[in-house]
Amino acid sequence: MLAKVFSFGISGLSTYPMTIEVDVSKGLPATNIVGLPDSAIKESKERVRSAIRNSGYEFPVRRITINLSPADTKKEGPSFDLAMALGILAANEQIDTQLLKDYAILGELSLDGHVKPVKGTLPIVLSAGKAPLKGFILPAANAYEAAVSHKTNIYPVQTLNEVVEFLNNPASIAPLKIDHKKLTQKIDQYEIDFSEVKGQIHVKRGLEIAAAGGHNVLLIGPPGSGKSMLAKRLPTILPDMDFAESVETTKIHSVMGLLKPNQGLLNTRPFRSPHHTTSDVAIVGGGSFPRPGEVTLSHNGILFLDELPEFNRNVLESLRQPLEDHVVTIARATQSVRFPSKFMLVCAMNPCPCGWFTDPKRNCQCSPSQIQKYLSKISGPLLDRIDIHLEVPALPSLELLSDTKAESSGVIKLRTSRARGLAHQRLLPVNIFANAYMNHQQIKNFCPLNAGSKELLNKAINELNLSARSYDKIIKVARTIADLADKEKILPEHIAEAIQYRCLDRSWWG
Repeated sequence: MLAKVFSFGISGLSTYPMTIEVDVSKGLPATNIVGLPDSAIKESKERVRSAIRNSGYEFPVRRITINLSPADTKKEGPSFDLAMALGILAANEQIDTQLLKDYAILGELSLDGHVKPVKGTLPIVLSAGKAPLKGFILPAANAYEAAVSHKTNIYPVQTLNEVVEFLNNPASIAPLKIDHKKLTQKIDQYEIDFSEVKGQIHVKRGLEIAAAGGHNVLLIGPPGSGKSMLAKRLPTILPDMDFAESVETTKIHSVMGLLKPNQGLLNTRPFRSPHHTTSDVAIVGGGSFPRPGEVTLSHNGILFLDELPEFNRNVLESLRQPLEDHVVTIARATQSVRFPSKFMLVCAMNPCPCGWFTDPKRNCQCSPSQIQKYLSKISGPLLDRIDIHLEVPALPSLELLSDTKAESSGVIKLRTSRARGLAHQRLLPVNIFANAYMNHQQIKNFCPLNAGSKELLNKAINELNLSARSYDKIIKVARTIADLADKEKILPEHIAEAIQYRCLDRSWWG
């Protein structure tokens, strides 16, 4: 007998509908799965067999053929276990096949019949809004995540027995209802704060500008000056994500299986900090089944690269396209997938190989050529894509021991949120939410300069030999500085401050 079960698969961050066809017929006992399954799916037949028997049902001692349609698309993962098990029970006439036609079913099975969580339920449910279904039967651990979409009913289940009982008696499980207002409520989940950072007023100011405008930042200073400490506190002053950003970010983390059980929306911006031994595929994404990399996992948040020159040159160069286009395209012979990568790049590095070049109390043992060679590990095109360069000096003992209370993250966040709001309102016609994402034409339209600002910028270009991209970066940073000062126009003092944040455009080491 033939039975059909509906489900969904994932390709990159996109989803597609699937039909799982199960045929139980006469012949030598065997279970064959066709339709380009990966190893995890091929092993499903052992999990499904044990789950059916341990749940008290009969596993047919006959020839079983399971087809995953569309057959020309590669499938992966254990998320079709539950659908296969129900298909086998229906094809063996232990449940009515008509009961399955109204639901999409996802879930991994353990050997005792418990339904385990799977990846990607949120993008699947969001993409199936117009499908003629009564709802989704999903693992209970994924239910809150999937219920973010209120377009369809979500039926959480914990065992195979529960699913069979629900199909026979739909009133046995009520669709999950959640309070969307509570779901989107902003909760401060940070245990760290900018008030814990002593001194470094200039650096804090630069990071505030970066947070307000979404600008990329490079921190340069000797070991122990607080570069990592400052970078890790940058998320605490970023403006909150709106609902659309939260959903977009949650979808990415859902596909990667990074959401906690019973977690709904992500309300805090991601902060990713890969080790310097990370490969270029892990950074930008890829693999035989294309997977998002760190640049996508940090979408709408921060990608922090500590010890920047220690990263492989190929890894650093692979960042250029995501920084410019805010999207990563992974091309394979059979498919091409696109991953979003709109993130703030925050980097930290020492000023020289030994690290003590800018420390007044330590003797640097590096020659000018060694320092130049060390800095040249970061290419000019990559530096051009970093808006703000900040020197982080070693902290004097008086500041370190001072009891003066610094500004809290909450106070700074109020200013960055207000400045980001001004920029978003101004850039609304071009659908941009931060100054950092303006292109050259948009800079000309939204950032006009008066005569004094043009003269100052012209001097900087001639003396520092700035590239065209650096020119744009200075204007964008100056626009953010003006927003923080609540000024409608960019003034010369805003340009002057923005120029200060381009220290690597001048030979400060020599």
